[in-house]
Amino acid sequence: MDLRWLDDVLTLLEEGNLTRAAERRNITQPAFSRRIRAFETWLGTPVLDRKTNRVAISPALASNEMEIRALASRLKELRTKVAHYEPTSSTVPIAAQHAPVHSMFPDLALRAKDAFPGLNFRLRAGNLSDCVTMFLRGDTSMLLCYEAEAVGPLEFGPNVKRALWGTDFLVPVVGGALRYTVRDNGAVPEDTPAIVYPENSYFGEVLKQGLRPFGTPGGSTNTVCLTAFSSGILELVIKGLGVGWVPFSMAYRELENGNLVSLANSLGKEPLDVAIYADIRSEMANTLLDFWSKGKREAA
Repeated sequence: MDLRWLDDVLTLLEEGNLTRAAERRNITQPAFSRRIRAFETWLGTPVLDRKTNRVAISPALASNEMEIRALASRLKELRTKVAHYEPTSSTVPIAAQHAPVHSMFPDLALRAKDAFPGLNFRLRAGNLSDCVTMFLRGDTSMLLCYEAEAVGPLEFGPNVKRALWGTDFLVPVVGGALRYTVRDNGAVPEDTPAIVYPENSYFGEVLKQGLRPFGTPGGSTNTVCLTAFSSGILELVIKGLGVGWVPFSMAYRELENGNLVSLANSLGKEPLDVAIYADIRSEMANTLLDFWSKGKREAA
């Protein structure tokens, strides 16, 4: 199989048109069509419905776009590894929830690089559900995520090993001009603007279960922004757009210098475990998991 065929197919899916796809691939339409036919021959089934006046993309092809992208990515990575093989180096693919990418992964990476100088990482960030999918599908051999006590640890099969890197807390904070609305008891008015998580996001689920004010649309009377990205919430809170819940490890510098004020004394906080999972069939992933678990981070 020619790896170019996968790029051709992905371009075709993005453009939805043979002529535009051929232009993007910098080849003539007849040549592009021949490559698509070669892909169909390799696949053993047509991916285009060729009718007299139009060409339609097969629904089966469109529904498997993510799998095609993953396959193309893995094949390119394999080609690079073979072409630039270095026996003293190793690349570990890690799926990581957005929040710990910002708050935890830099420290993890630095410690690992000190112990394993030839080690490299391929970091794939996403929402927790997307990260679990990548991990289970075999796109990565490790998973880094937050786990709240209210929700509990993830459940995997016998080939997956879990370790803890440390603990953190999901805390409510406020910044900008809104800092001056904090009352003597550490609370803010109920109608204070809020930057909240969707209830179907991981942190949204945690805050909803804990009945935490300003955490989700249902817990706020004045939602100004809805997002699942903690780092984005942090920046918006610093600017004074509203109250927001973020991991303490992401906010502690701003809390120390006074740019943020914690509302944890009045609104509470949600304990978080920093969990790392490894596919034990990957020797390097298993080695890293043991290394990181022995150097467990102190609680935030």
